[in-house]
Amino acid sequence: MAEGVFIVFEGGDGVGKSTQARRLADWVTTQGREAVLTLEPGGTPVGAKLRDLVLNPAWGDVAPRAETLMYAADKAQHVHEVVLPALRRGAVVISDRYVDSLLAYQGAGRTLEVDRIEQIARWATGDLLPDLTILLDLDPDRGLASIEQKDRLEGAGEDLHVRARDFFLELAGRDPEHYLVLPARTGVRHLADLIRQRVEPLLSDPDGTLAE
Repeated sequence: MAEGVFIVFEGGDGVGKSTQARRLADWVTTQGREAVLTLEPGGTPVGAKLRDLVLNPAWGDVAPRAETLMYAADKAQHVHEVVLPALRRGAVVISDRYVDSLLAYQGAGRTLEVDRIEQIARWATGDLLPDLTILLDLDPDRGLASIEQKDRLEGAGEDLHVRARDFFLELAGRDPEHYLVLPARTGVRHLADLIRQRVEPLLSDPDGTLAE
């Protein structure tokens, strides 16, 4: 791997991940680095098709295992087509969602076997881990209330989203060195400042590891 940096935004629906990801990408550019802003599912043409299949309510009932495998396929294509090429040329890749979302929603949320899903996800992504995961935390009912037209997962029931939130926090607690957990509703500008402070050391560290 070259000197690229892989940063992921995670959290529930409606927490402001996309807004903060865009702000971070804009700032990274001002630091003289190439920023690749992307998302899952849907960050590639193949992924866009898979996104429609897993999120569009028009497709009706989708089996949780089928849903899981389609999300994993999206990640495999995304890493192959977007993430790895950008990292190899030294870019800063900023992704709205990655493997943690699969574990939280399809594992904990759908109450499937998380360990087995993680095996699938790690195989699909070639064991590529982010240098930093930024978790924006918020009560699910507050985040979902801000979404007028809900997709299939957003409308899957509050219990699923509560389980997903709890698991996001559990994942962050296991590896605090590589996670930044922030309360989502503390002001867009304030959050952006906190995120930049954590990301800045990564931009000057050729090993892509967090500075102490």
